Amino acid sequence: MNIKSYWFNLDDKIRFLFVGGFNAGISYLIYSILCILMGESMYQIALALSWAITSVISFITQRTLVFEGKGVWYKEYIKCCTTWFFSYLINAGLLEFTVKYCQLNVFLAQLISNFTAAVFTYIVFKLLVFKRKGINEINE
Repeated sequence: MNIKSYWFNLDDKIRFLFVGGFNAGISYLIYSILCILMGESMYQIALALSWAITSVISFITQRTLVFEGKGVWYKEYIKCCTTWFFSYLINAGLLEFTVKYCQLNVFLAQLISNFTAAVFTYIVFKLLVFKRKGINEINE
């Protein structure tokens, strides 16, 4: 069995965990560097920039390594951007709440917020963005 067959025989939740973990790690690294460079008080700007920077990487890795996207790539990308917009709102809102009201530092707060947003993203990607067409549906 070759590596590709082995990989795609894994449950998509496991693949998402690995690929999503990689993407989250890159996003968190960029967020942390930006917080350090711009100052911790700029954590929301650091979050927005890190999400913007990593969106393309995330799309490519999720599409090819997790969900084996078979649809028209730019339509899937638009759906991804829509999903990320709502995921970003969840992340930013939870980040704000955990920093201001739970008094967590911006680094720990982002770990918690990012995990919550990742669960939301997986569900939406699975059910809407990279949903496989039924046999009787017309391919767009």
